[in-house]
Amino acid sequence: MAEGNPFQDALRFERRVPPCALVIFGANGDLARRKLIPALYRLAYDRRLMPAFAIIGISRTRMTDDEFRKRMRSAMEEFLTETPFDASLWSSFGAGLHYVPGDVNDPETYRALGARLEQIGSQQQTGGNVLFYLSTQPSQYAAVARGLGAAGLDKGSGWRRLVVEKPFGHDLTSSRELNRELQEVFAERDIYRIDHYLGKETVQNITAFRFGNGIFEPVWNRRYVNHVQITAAESIGVEGRGAYYQEAGALRDMIQNHLLQLMATIGMEPPATFEPDTVRHERAKLLRAIRIPRPEEVAEIAVAGQYGPGRIGGEDLAGFREEPGVSPDARTDTYAAVTLFVENWRWAGVPFYLRSGKRLPKRVTDIAVQFNPAPLSLFGEDSAAALSPNLMIVRIQPEEGISLRFQSKQPGSGMTLRPVTMDFNYGSSFGVRSPSAYETLLLDAMAGDATLFARQDMVDASWGVVQPILDAWKDTRHDFPDYAAGSWGPAAADRMLARRGHTWRVP
Repeated sequence: MAEGNPFQDALRFERRVPPCALVIFGANGDLARRKLIPALYRLAYDRRLMPAFAIIGISRTRMTDDEFRKRMRSAMEEFLTETPFDASLWSSFGAGLHYVPGDVNDPETYRALGARLEQIGSQQQTGGNVLFYLSTQPSQYAAVARGLGAAGLDKGSGWRRLVVEKPFGHDLTSSRELNRELQEVFAERDIYRIDHYLGKETVQNITAFRFGNGIFEPVWNRRYVNHVQITAAESIGVEGRGAYYQEAGALRDMIQNHLLQLMATIGMEPPATFEPDTVRHERAKLLRAIRIPRPEEVAEIAVAGQYGPGRIGGEDLAGFREEPGVSPDARTDTYAAVTLFVENWRWAGVPFYLRSGKRLPKRVTDIAVQFNPAPLSLFGEDSAAALSPNLMIVRIQPEEGISLRFQSKQPGSGMTLRPVTMDFNYGSSFGVRSPSAYETLLLDAMAGDATLFARQDMVDASWGVVQPILDAWKDTRHDFPDYAAGSWGPAAADRMLARRGHTWRVP
């Protein structure tokens, strides 16, 4: 192992980031307050940040440095979890917070930013290294990149990198146009498209689980796996984001990015080495191998749903069309389920079922790998029919872990089998706090490790899978609403699986 190589670091989270400045565009927004600043504070608490580290916030709100610091401290007190608030640490951490007010479309904003970066670089010895984080409206991503380029801030004495939040475009065409505009300023190797699902510990552990053990990979193929279900369920509704969500929908908001990335991680081939490019090559290959749905088969392999009024725990819940900011005849999918096939030797013929929805019975994200039954029933046909299938379940949230369900003899006379579960839970097994997804991803971006970030070809491949579905749904008049708030989705999703003899697992 070469000393100092961040890609071959067995203790990836133990490394410190190099001296640098982090510039957050949209620093007065919800993401910065809820996720970014608390994550950076935790990194400082765990001594992952160098003393030569600074944060510069940018937004249109007029504020001084001290006012920005006070606002971020209030956000910390509200949203910081699992890590104690240390007043003395905040004193030094807060001193590294700076603020530049300005509009991203105004060239003066970038001139002021350049002057502040030069001043901070000289005072705190950041080495000219800058990470630009786009936490703005997606429509402003290209404008920020152009502004940075016009001011010459994309180049300097150190490295310059750009972190882009999802969504990466609204469809395949807009995604490619966004990539073109970003790459006019930044090289692809310096663009970090962030998907916080890939930063979750259990998602990272899929790679270790598959490729660090000799007992699982031999059965990770079409000969032994019957099908795979990937679920991202939310119990909440649109939570005041009705206007945004009405333009997005579940297929765009969750399946195109998060769930397809999970599918790529669970199904990819073993990389030759654990380095960013080789790992991302394999995830991209899996995404490119997904069969693109033909227009005439979309109705069979994709289901759109929208929640109507319902009742949970004695509480009456409004339907999507009654939510604030939502049109009373909105055609938005608040639930989406798709059946996908991977056309390669490992997975040919194995269906991957992906579903995501709002106002479902519980909040849960997991991956369930169902294995084929034993080839011969030794305990009679009745027992064979009653046996539960072997399942490998990767739990991503709210609790992170992995469980394996298999058959065991029930104590007593006779050969009666029943399912039992072996369970691994992160919290109880290691007894330490797992870093949040944003801690991991911010640390990696500053260290120059792109393993957990999406590359342009991966984004294009993901859009290529969902674009035919979006096109078909655009011309389809769905009978919305078609599932009650608090249920597991529309009946059409059950029928989609029933065509292949499968049923949705209840998490």
